Amino acid sequence: MSFTRQLSEMSASELNDAIDDTNFPQAHILSRGRNNSVCSTSSTSGTSSLAAANDDVANGSAATGQSTVQATATGTTAAGGDEVAPSGPVRPRLILKSNSSIVENDGTQPITPMTPRTSTTPGRHENCTFHHDLELDHKPPTREALLPDMARSYRLLLGGLGENPDRQGLIKTPERAAKAMLYFTKGYDQNLEDVLNGAVFDEDHDEMVVVKDIEMFSMCEHHLVPFYGKVSIGYLPCNKILGLSKLARIVEIFSRRLQVQERLTKQIAVAVTQAVQPAGVAVVVEGVHMCMVMRGVQKINSKTVTSTMLGVFRDDPKTREEFLNLVNSK
Repeated sequence: MSFTRQLSEMSASELNDAIDDTNFPQAHILSRGRNNSVCSTSSTSGTSSLAAANDDVANGSAATGQSTVQATATGTTAAGGDEVAPSGPVRPRLILKSNSSIVENDGTQPITPMTPRTSTTPGRHENCTFHHDLELDHKPPTREALLPDMARSYRLLLGGLGENPDRQGLIKTPERAAKAMLYFTKGYDQNLEDVLNGAVFDEDHDEMVVVKDIEMFSMCEHHLVPFYGKVSIGYLPCNKILGLSKLARIVEIFSRRLQVQERLTKQIAVAVTQAVQPAGVAVVVEGVHMCMVMRGVQKINSKTVTSTMLGVFRDDPKTREEFLNLVNSK
């Protein structure tokens, strides 16, 4: 039987298994589209720990509320290969446990791209919303492409309320509402690595950094109504500091999604930890929930306060007290 005929009689899965990965280096493209955590073609060597941790945080799986402290040396390496001890005390860095299965390449292993699986082969593609057969990468629709379907849904909603969607005041309401909802949830299209944009700096500073009263607006995932408030963030650097505006941008990433305040608080703390590996992170969020104010129990003066303490902020009462005093001071 000729080689050509053998190929023609193979099933799609057999063809896929027969492909030599090394012949298709262009095939491995790490998708950054939405839902790529459901169906990924990434290898074990092409993803930074920052991006991997951020994906876990976005899916709510990296934050466990627990932390381990690991002492790390910041000294240099001598010519003979022996490490030179750093001068002065070294503050232990906060390392979060992660459920991620991604293994970092230490530089000694060759990088071998993985052959992308198609939807006709066994694997995880059956649950991937945006995957199409024979494509090398996930291609989710742009946010603008979602507007027509969302506008039609809002139009049906108006009709269900007994309104006339064609009256003058409501003619363009479905489109406006769709655009507004995309803006309210723009955090789904942002990730930590892009927002930081390299604004992590080496600095010999190990005293507490606090940015308080960061305005926050989010959407309650239970009723799709807003909740808003302020966020205060503190961290103890370990020779790395973060641009101050980036703390506010981290709040924007996770607040501009469908949220509950408890998860939002933890996601912010984990993101700061992943950004600069400090000795500890503390986050306090104070929010007013419209689902309690304008419906349900209708308690207009109620506020919800949540906190997440990691590293020394959890272990050292004096450090925690110092942060809380700074946050509560006028």
